[in-house]
Formats: sequence, structure tokens, C-alpha cells
Amino acid sequence: MSGDIRARIGEMMPAAHDELAELVAMRSVADPRQFPPEECARAAAWVRDRFAELGVADARLARTPDGSDAVVGSRPSTATDAPTVLLYAHYDVQPPLDESAWRTPPFELTEVDGRWHGRGAADCKGNILMHLLALRALGDDIPVNLKLVVEGSEEQGTGGLERYVEANPDVLRADAILVCDTGNAAVGRPAATVTLRGMANVVVHVEALASEVHSGMFGGPAPDALAALVAMLASLRDDAGNTTIDGLDGTATWTGAPYDPGQFRTDAGVLDGVDLLGDGSVADGLWARPALTVLGIDAPKVVGSTAAIVPRAAARLNLRVPPGMDSQVAHDALAAHLRAHAPWNVRVEVETEAIGSAFRAETDGPAFHAMAAAMQEAYGTPMTTLGQGGSIPLCNVFAETYPGAEIILMGVEEPLALIHAPNESVDPSEIEHLAIAEALFLRSYGGAAR
Repeated sequence: MSGDIRARIGEMMPAAHDELAELVAMRSVADPRQFPPEECARAAAWVRDRFAELGVADARLARTPDGSDAVVGSRPSTATDAPTVLLYAHYDVQPPLDESAWRTPPFELTEVDGRWHGRGAADCKGNILMHLLALRALGDDIPVNLKLVVEGSEEQGTGGLERYVEANPDVLRADAILVCDTGNAAVGRPAATVTLRGMANVVVHVEALASEVHSGMFGGPAPDALAALVAMLASLRDDAGNTTIDGLDGTATWTGAPYDPGQFRTDAGVLDGVDLLGDGSVADGLWARPALTVLGIDAPKVVGSTAAIVPRAAARLNLRVPPGMDSQVAHDALAAHLRAHAPWNVRVEVETEAIGSAFRAETDGPAFHAMAAAMQEAYGTPMTTLGQGGSIPLCNVFAETYPGAEIILMGVEEPLALIHAPNESVDPSEIEHLAIAEALFLRSYGGAAR
């Protein structure tokens, strides 16, 4: 059954490389402070035109409330009782960060040891190519009503598409939604992501003095805002590295597929001799328990610092919230904890930056079973289920807006892809095999529904 699809996609892979190179060359960071907005406009037009060529005749740019453009469109089936499938990806990318840390130019697709390197090669432009290959392999034989959305500001977290969906629910309404912005357990090990952590981002501000004062003249009795902040941050983890926020349960366990600690050390680049954190399993810490990360601190730099007591300091904190835990409750607990653990009655302000709910997918519907069968046929090995430490707030909006839809999270972004980091890459075999799986899914899900 899959031989024709497999052969067609295999033949198209060299051209897919060239197309991905075109797309990666577009510096589509959705932040005009860093890159010209014309770069995102070019990427959006490229995506629109490619899908229009495949029968998404109404492919168009839809302006979302945050000012970004999403590519939306549809391709109806000739069958009146065909189910509707929505394909999702995003064309915006993370900034390259430290370009000197890249071994290859970040916006030039470069093959190294069989992997294709470049910003967005995996997250998420590789998934756009996956969609294109699957639809090209099926040609005119697509037995479902197709809908498409490729958003342009996912990495910024500004909620443009979320608010667009809420305001225009019928545009993307579907029976099955393929959110292609996650990945497999490893290259060649197919997986669907069934849980996503929520998040609460805050900035905590600490103030102790009206201004800097000489550490020799006043050091000792004078309260140090930076020392106070350090003490507050230290209270958020215990000696084993467990996140410890007053009122939040940090003892839950993960019941799905495990994550081998040795593999995790390799995937995360943990240095030899450095311990992993927490007293549970790796999967417990990643997918079942709250996890606090200090993202940044405002304080004097070492170079240029003076013998002065720091009067004020701030830290940006990211709390990942597991499914089953309310993100607003977690946020409030974090804010209360910071205030309660502030020493010396320093002044504390907790600024809310963002709150997003956790997500759990249903795994007993016809679309999920059809995808599991398609993955196994494409890869020759059974599909497993994973949690995902990241947050995709759009999934909750989809679930609330389309309560009857099955939401399947998948994609080309396995651990070696190094998404959001320097030297991002994609294994082309993942694009190929997942395109085969998607094509098989569309064929079987549409046929079964009729």
C-alpha cells in the first residue's frame, strides 16, 4: 500500500533540500527589532504560493491581532462525507543567538554528517516541507477536506493565531488537527506527543536602597538587593535540584515512555561529572513535575563593576507546569513564594509576563489510531507516546474552540535537532519518513471515515 507513496517521496527529496534551503535563507524572525519584517513577508508569500500550487486555491495571508500574517487556506474533497484535517506549522524562527557559536552560517542550509543545518531547518520549516511532500505524493488522490494554517509569530509567543482562531472559529474547524511542531523520541523512533507543559513567566524585581553606595563605607548593615535576590532564587530548588515552590506538588510521576538518563545527558549536552537534577526519573522531571528555570538576571556585569552595594536587581523566571496543574494557581504560588522568601523586608514586585495552560491529548480516537498505523508502516517500528517539556498555547485554544477534534502533535524536531540553540539541524530521513506517514494517514483516515 505504501510503496507508491514511499517511492514518490524518495524521488522528491533532492528538490525538497533545495526548497528548504530557500526557506531557511529567509531570516523570518518575527521581531522587527532584530530582523526586517520583509523577511517574514517573504517567507509567508513563499509558503502561500507553494500550497496554492497543490490545490489550496484560496491560500492567502490572514493578518492576526499581533500584526503577523498566517497562511490559511483549504482544499475541499469531492466526497461529501469526507472528514476535515487541518495541517499546522509555523514559518517564523528563533533568532540565531550567538552566531559565532554556529559551525555553519545560520541562514544557509548546510549538510554536515548527513544532517541539514540551519536556523528553522527543524523548527519549523522542516515540517512545512513535510506537509508539501505528503500532499505532492498523494496528488489528486486526497480523500479528506484539507485545511491549512502556517503561522508567523509562534516563537514570539504573542498569541496572534490564538486570538485569530477565537475570532474566526469556522476558518480552521476540523475533525483532526495535525500540530506539526514537536518530534520523535530519536531519529527513526516515531512518536506522538500527548502532553505539553504549561508555563508561567514572571519577572521579579527587588529593591533595597535608593541608589548605589560604597561597599567599604556601608557594606555590612546596608541591605544588598542582589544578595536578597540570590537568596530568593536559591529557595526555589532543594539540594537535589527539585523545584520547591510552596504549595505546589513536586512528587508526581510519569506513566508513559521513559527517557533514558544516559540518552538525556547526551541530548542535553550535560558535562561529564555534572549531576542531573531531581530525585525522580528524567521523565518525571520533564513531563510530570513543575520545573523552574532562571532565564536572566539584571545585575552589574563583572567587567565594569565597582565597589558599590547593588540597590536593585531583577530576574526573569520561567515555570513549566505539568498537565493536571492549573497554570494560574502555579503562577500565584510562585509569586507568593518569592514574596515570602524575600529577606530583610526588601521591596519585591512580581511582574506577570505570560501564563499558558498545560495540554493533554486524547489517544483513543480514529485519527490517533490511523496515525499510529501510518507511523508504523512508514518507519517499520511502532509509534510511542511522549510528553513535551515545551508549551504550545495554541493547542489549548484548538481544544476549547473545537472540542470534538482530535489533536495530534508530531514533527521532525527530535533531540539532536538542537531547536532554539546554535547549530540547529534536521535529519532529512525524518522529513522523508514523516511525509510518508502523513500521506498514509490522510489516505487511510479519509477512506475509513467514508
